[in-house]
Amino acid sequence: MNGLQTFEVAPALPSQLLFLETLAKNLWWSWNSDAIELFRRIHRETWKESRHNPMVFLTRVPQSHLESFVKDHSFMAHLERVQKVFEADTQHPPDQRSTAYLPNDLIAYFSAEFGLHESVPLFAGGLGVLAGDHLKAASNIGLPMVAVGLLYRQGYFRQYLNNDGWQQETYPENEFQHLPLEKILTPKDNTHLRIKIALPEGVLTAFVWKIQVGRIPLFLLDANVPDNPPELRTITSQLYGGDQKTRLLQEILLGIGGVKALNAMGMDPAVCHMNEGHSAFISFERLARLINVYKLDKNTALQIIPRTSVFTTHTAVPAGHDEFPVEMITPYFDLLKDSIHSTAEEMLSWGRGPDAKADWGFSMTVFALHMAQYCNGVSKLHGLVARRMCSHLWPNKPEDEIPITHITNGVHTPSWLSPENVMLFDRYLGPNWRTEPGDLSVAARIEQIPDEELWRAHELSRSRLVRECRELMSRQLTHRNASKTEIERAKAVLSPEILTLGFARRFATYKRAGLLFRDAKRLVALLASHDRPIQLIFSGKAHPKDNGGKDLIKQLVHFARNHDVRNRVVFLEDYDIDIARFLVQGVDVWLNTPRRPLEASGTSGMKAAVNGALNVSILDGWWCEGYAPGNGWSIGNGEEYQDSEYQDNVESQALYNLLENDVIPLYYTRPNDRIPIEWVRMMKRSIKTAFSQFSSHRMVREYEQRFYIPALTRSRELMADSGKEWKHIQKQHDRLAKYWSRVNILHPKAETDLFSLRVGQTFKVTALAHLGELTPDDVCVELYYGLLGSASKIGVSCRHPMTLREEKSGGNYLFECDIHCQTTGRYGFTARIIPHGDDWLQNSPGLIAWAK
Repeated sequence: MNGLQTFEVAPALPSQLLFLETLAKNLWWSWNSDAIELFRRIHRETWKESRHNPMVFLTRVPQSHLESFVKDHSFMAHLERVQKVFEADTQHPPDQRSTAYLPNDLIAYFSAEFGLHESVPLFAGGLGVLAGDHLKAASNIGLPMVAVGLLYRQGYFRQYLNNDGWQQETYPENEFQHLPLEKILTPKDNTHLRIKIALPEGVLTAFVWKIQVGRIPLFLLDANVPDNPPELRTITSQLYGGDQKTRLLQEILLGIGGVKALNAMGMDPAVCHMNEGHSAFISFERLARLINVYKLDKNTALQIIPRTSVFTTHTAVPAGHDEFPVEMITPYFDLLKDSIHSTAEEMLSWGRGPDAKADWGFSMTVFALHMAQYCNGVSKLHGLVARRMCSHLWPNKPEDEIPITHITNGVHTPSWLSPENVMLFDRYLGPNWRTEPGDLSVAARIEQIPDEELWRAHELSRSRLVRECRELMSRQLTHRNASKTEIERAKAVLSPEILTLGFARRFATYKRAGLLFRDAKRLVALLASHDRPIQLIFSGKAHPKDNGGKDLIKQLVHFARNHDVRNRVVFLEDYDIDIARFLVQGVDVWLNTPRRPLEASGTSGMKAAVNGALNVSILDGWWCEGYAPGNGWSIGNGEEYQDSEYQDNVESQALYNLLENDVIPLYYTRPNDRIPIEWVRMMKRSIKTAFSQFSSHRMVREYEQRFYIPALTRSRELMADSGKEWKHIQKQHDRLAKYWSRVNILHPKAETDLFSLRVGQTFKVTALAHLGELTPDDVCVELYYGLLGSASKIGVSCRHPMTLREEKSGGNYLFECDIHCQTTGRYGFTARIIPHGDDWLQNSPGLIAWAK
């Protein structure tokens, strides 16, 4: 039927219940258990059928049923209690907010995906969920932050398996009326705000929407605008869908369009945070604004942008870094030339390493690193890997000094805890565990939780997990037109009494979901044991183009069929936040088997740990920092192998040995047939580890103290006194660039016998430096020394400033310093010259001269 229009009629909420609509439109409710229970108690079945989406839920509850609650004094008291906390948490700054902020300070956080709740499907996986937890913690802490992303019409794909176990994908449309979206209106004529970007294909127009996340507004750009031609309207159809050209257009919209949207709303963030390289194009629009609005020259603007930019890289896998061919991206750069006073060749150079060839692509990661002073990986090991991967961008810079640090990821504890644990923690941990989970007093009180209560709470969570799995399995089989016998059998899979292992994440080959299946006979013996059985729950999506990942899922399904262990091994389709939540709340063991060092961080294990699950994991990502004897188990000792087949054999055997000799016996050892006392003690250590080290509150506080506040402070300094500071920096940079080629330093000389030194002695070192037209005030001369490792290379380095001893003729200067012999060993030393200035200037590629 052509031209059919639709409308929807929702109940008219009584005035006493209007707060429910306000609550439904702010995702604050999604991490507050009392607010969730407020919705649930209205109609439990409808709440579940609406997939915990209050926007849908409130349209499905009958009018008469809602009206009946007005006279329910218990419900109204509950509503008033939630409303009071909501207003305190969203309309007023928290008591613990930093005093470093000024009224107009603003931080903008850009990400291609945000995983806030299953009812808002704008995410694909861990990157988005991490971004969602970042915003929730920022709201709790009270950061002056806004966030920017894209509004996808279809989002990431929905997964189902065919009868052979092969992954299939569907892309259902998101129903915007069922999302807590608010149109951003123009103050002039009250119409939907649009931003425009000039492209070779024509002008791209995008609507601006908002979702409120506690105190934090998340602005979303939508290209499905009638003004756009069909090929541009589909830019925001799918997350990570389409071809490389679509990805490029998405990232132009996110970066350039995101900054334009903020500016159009009267916001001019002093600091911008790029969550992965997808949003790196923000630097182009920031550059254009500094040139055309603030009337700065290009070179000066290029000194300001990096000093006020943060970049977080999330992947140790090269394929995870977007790179666009020259011929694809150059037409877009040609349109930017006038606004940023640059050539396409210069722009291309910002996304390449030194000595790049003409046909090399434009890397978004390299571009982001070139445009941000504050750069980090997402775990200690990943920081090391990122420095190694990107060392070519800083020639002659020691790997341990590459300016990429790490801030280990964390999880938003209240979003992932089971209802049973929430009640336990409210009872025993005091009121601060939600907002200050890292507080030492909170961790200490975990030991005070009675063993029996913690175990019973966990048993309830495991029972709920089993019920959910049975329901999902029977639904999956129904969709595949399975026989009634199979569907009935699915309603009895798993047992609430058996040791339960969970493995849920993206099915990429390097994550090695099949490691546990390498010795089928040994695994079947564990699954089918009469007195100490285990059961396995898997879930996760493979990228639509990753046939290797899809094959892993198929192998898993076939293993369960062929060995008649379908009641002990299940795969849950269409992994999302809802499935993740009841998995991490209910499993006993969280399994993680990546190929080290390819797991940048991983946060699912943290979510399991905060619920008391014990991790069994390769020492990769966060587990390198989280593991300690007594809070879980490590598979191996952090070895890295060149032969992947050999590695898989070794580590699969190590995993079987752990399960057989440690994990399973400990779980089933129950004195007097009561509870597994030693297991519960490990649960408490696991919870303490997650609370104290791996909360998103700790993570965001670290970003705040190490990145945001220093960048805000630097922004104020640069813009004060009519730009006196940035004018000085630009003059200094130009001077260094002009004369640096003439700078050199001779090998340092020790004024002692280097082969008769003892601990406690001090000796003097001198070095002759030629500075040419530069002066000692322009540079830092340093002695670089440390213990020698393999291949006579310095392992952990030390830097010691050398002072001017004597000015000689012809631009030559003699510098000196003392070395104190503190520990025994064989040392090496040399000297170098770097610029004098702030961190960005000192780390400028090419501005380093080593002794010759």
